[in-house]
Amino acid sequence: MENANKKGLNADLIEHDLENCCRGEGLCGQCQGRECNIGFAKQCIRQYMRDPKKEVAGGTTQIPIIDVKSFEEEELELGIAHILKECKDCKEDHVEDCIINVIRNCYEVSLLGDLHPYEGTALQYLIYLREYYPEKAGHIADIYKSLS
Repeated sequence: MENANKKGLNADLIEHDLENCCRGEGLCGQCQGRECNIGFAKQCIRQYMRDPKKEVAGGTTQIPIIDVKSFEEEELELGIAHILKECKDCKEDHVEDCIINVIRNCYEVSLLGDLHPYEGTALQYLIYLREYYPEKAGHIADIYKSLS
């Protein structure tokens, strides 16, 4: 997994996680691409791999929040933990359309059913999840802590 840019974003890992979440045409029928949370996130990371830009123009407004497909929770939780590790904890410099935030939003819509606040720090996000989704937050936090 060598496609990490100079700022440390491990695009190969993110793409791998998204591929593991993808149900594929065998289960979904025809791929819905941008109309699917995971499909949209895959398109975002592939664009990033071609042209590494921190932000996805209008990314959060394009997330298909009405996508109701079910995905493997364990894969989504792993993806969230990995994407949180990629976060640079930018706090007050956080931007909603950051590639990391957009992909995290895609995961959370698939896992939790909606977008949730993110204030630029993984720890605050995990605390928020623990309050509203204690079981899922526990799984994500355990994975997050186990990563180097």
